[in-house]
Amino acid sequence: MPTLFRFIITLAVLAGIVYGAMFALVIFVEPRQAELSVRIPAEKLLPKK
Repeated sequence: MPTLFRFIITLAVLAGIVYGAMFALVIFVEPRQAELSVRIPAEKLLPKK
């Protein structure tokens, strides 16, 4: 039983670290906005009949 308890505590600590890292990313990292342009070939705009 102590081994199972230690395993569950280890998983809970690891899950807490992952959750804390995700939370820190959400709070401290701002996404950069950039203009996006995509070239579309003329063949796709005017399909052949």
